[in-house]
Amino acid sequence: MTRSLRRPGLRAVVAGSLALAALTSGSLAARQVLRFQAALARKTIGKDLGEEAHRADRTYKSKYGDRIELLVLGDSIAAGLGAETPRQTLGAHLAKRLAKQTRRAVRLHTAAIVGAETSMLRAQLAGLPTGYRPDVAVIVGGNDVTHRIRFSTSVAHLVEAVEALQAGGCQVVVGTCPDLSALPSVPQPLRALAGRSSRQLAEAQRAAVTGLGARAVALAQVAGPFFLAQPDEMFAIDRFHPSGAGYRRTAKALLPSVLMAAGHGTTLPSGHFGPTAVG
Repeated sequence: MTRSLRRPGLRAVVAGSLALAALTSGSLAARQVLRFQAALARKTIGKDLGEEAHRADRTYKSKYGDRIELLVLGDSIAAGLGAETPRQTLGAHLAKRLAKQTRRAVRLHTAAIVGAETSMLRAQLAGLPTGYRPDVAVIVGGNDVTHRIRFSTSVAHLVEAVEALQAGGCQVVVGTCPDLSALPSVPQPLRALAGRSSRQLAEAQRAAVTGLGARAVALAQVAGPFFLAQPDEMFAIDRFHPSGAGYRRTAKALLPSVLMAAGHGTTLPSGHFGPTAVG
């Protein structure tokens, strides 16, 4: 899903998973099978969704006042690529639910970029409007797996972004890497290998950000079962990105930690992780 790839998600997941599989497979025959599956996946994924997600940035429930500034960072999932309308993007779903639960206005600013890796969070932060100070930031993305970024490098970039946000007084919620084994567009064993890698990255992300005093949501645990059970509803036409229904489910998964970060939550359900260290 990088800008340089020009085809968000499609070749990235296939190429990344194939490379991972090739490294873990010692036989030429196995590599040939995986290459064949990669080619098949390209056809199965179908039409691309393009590179631009719907823009949903505005103030939700402005009548409530006492505004919360909500910032969304990350890749095409954070941007909402695959949603049928602006109101069905991840950010819009989150903002609406946060406003309803808190009875406060929520102004959404989406800095996420289709195709972004974690290394690009720095640029997303640098591009924020002068003087902008978010109250809560949500970071979501899984491209570092499909783009074969080392876990240590990926986590280091995530830590940098979290620390930068915290330095400005922002509370941070990280939706950890989704489980790529849920992708119906990628055949086995390609899917299983990508799934294993995504779960490993998710665990590393959780440990890192909660150690900084941020919050983490295990999307594979909280939202993943719905994508596995209802793929036709949860995925967009490319069978890779979430649909509007998939984003609604992902927003619901993130909401308890976002509420807590905004100072309105009381308890966290399973799959949500609070800070293990502060300061």
